[in-house]
Amino acid sequence: MERIPIAGPSITQLEIDYAADAAAHGWYDRAGEYPRRFEKAFASYIGVKHAVSLPSCTSGLHLALAALDIGLGDEVIVPDITWIASSAPISYVGATPVFADVDKKTWCLDAESIRACLTENTRAILSVDLYGGLPDYDALRAIADEHGLVIIEDAAEAIGSEYRNRKAGTHGDVAAFSFHGSKTFATGEGGMFVTNDDALHARAMQLRDHGREPGDVSFCNTEVAYKYKMPPVAAAVGLGQVERAKELVARKREIFAWYSEALENVEGVTLNHEPPNTKNTYWMATAILSSSLDWPKEKLMAALDVEGIDSRPFFRPLSSLPAYDGQAE
Repeated sequence: MERIPIAGPSITQLEIDYAADAAAHGWYDRAGEYPRRFEKAFASYIGVKHAVSLPSCTSGLHLALAALDIGLGDEVIVPDITWIASSAPISYVGATPVFADVDKKTWCLDAESIRACLTENTRAILSVDLYGGLPDYDALRAIADEHGLVIIEDAAEAIGSEYRNRKAGTHGDVAAFSFHGSKTFATGEGGMFVTNDDALHARAMQLRDHGREPGDVSFCNTEVAYKYKMPPVAAAVGLGQVERAKELVARKREIFAWYSEALENVEGVTLNHEPPNTKNTYWMATAILSSSLDWPKEKLMAALDVEGIDSRPFFRPLSSLPAYDGQAE
């Protein structure tokens, strides 16, 4: 019996042909060709001015924080429910993650919880578009503007999702995406930094190449920075994926619709939410089970495994992780 995976890539001959061409010819003066094509296509799809291809979404969040000069003594509010890759870059730059509660329906940052976390040291709100869902960005932007904060959008799981007809990745001052093998657009590993801010883009471009100014050919590093670039073959696969964006997003929504229809009359099962003015691309069909069902997640996952169905638990609260013992507020 063929197992049913949780989430995985859709790769066609288009991506294979692009990857083969990059492997054969993406060298010397053509080394940057596929990364540039991917960046241009992705920026156009999302609706932003600048896109920078990277090795991961984590590196994109790290670049965003570093480019914003957030560091020691600063606090960044982040949802308590997310993967640690959302919060780890805050620690990379020496700042402190402050964990805020999430909305019970969207599982994304709750505005009132953000207000309760604000201090004189708060510099940014790092929102997460969890499992393809989006928070109330009107409410988040109102808080950010009121307190002079920036919004960093972790859109890793929400490629193609929309809030008020604007795609995920356009609601923050800067955003980052993931192209991990499980994501809607997959390159194996990979990420993208996006922004409309010219200065922020220029700063990120310098930081991602060991502190060299863009166009430098004399290897004159002006500071110690990072090596965050996407290789041509991965970018070639990504180009094929973004050219198939409509198909890939539609497929995610189709799969979720199967679960929604099959489970709509089952009491005690809550699936991913899609509020008004929002389009959820349902990166992973996710269920919260009422304790009244007597099906704890461990029992359900074991039963699914017997049937050849892969599953995974919902993210743990970051504040409960051993990694943050005594380290975060």
